[in-house]
Amino acid sequence: MLEVYIDAASAGNPGPSAIGVFIKGEGHQVKISEPIGITNNHVAEFMALIRGLQEAAKLSTGIISVRSDSKIVVASIEKEFVKNEEYKPYLEAALKLTGQFDLFFIKWIPDSQNKAADALARQGIQKGKH
Repeated sequence: MLEVYIDAASAGNPGPSAIGVFIKGEGHQVKISEPIGITNNHVAEFMALIRGLQEAAKLSTGIISVRSDSKIVVASIEKEFVKNEEYKPYLEAALKLTGQFDLFFIKWIPDSQNKAADALARQGIQKGKH
């Protein structure tokens, strides 16, 4: 099983944003820290999910467990629905990716349990400034 921790950071809302993805399990440890341009925090969280799923798919099609501190992302995936039209393309892309795995889980976790992905997202904002 792969555990995929995702987070996003925005300097302003909207503002310069970045994603952090930390994947562990099955002998893998992947860290991604990428600036994604100017957007709002919710879009950035969806982008982190998509990037995490893309990377996980390169490693395994088995069991994937995503952990996120974004309640909107977790609820949207669980319900396969989002009210805000702006988020629909991101939700659709994420749901399409989840179909590649034998089993897919997503779970909300508090910030305190998401420190690795949070640190990567914050590093991504710094990278975007250079």
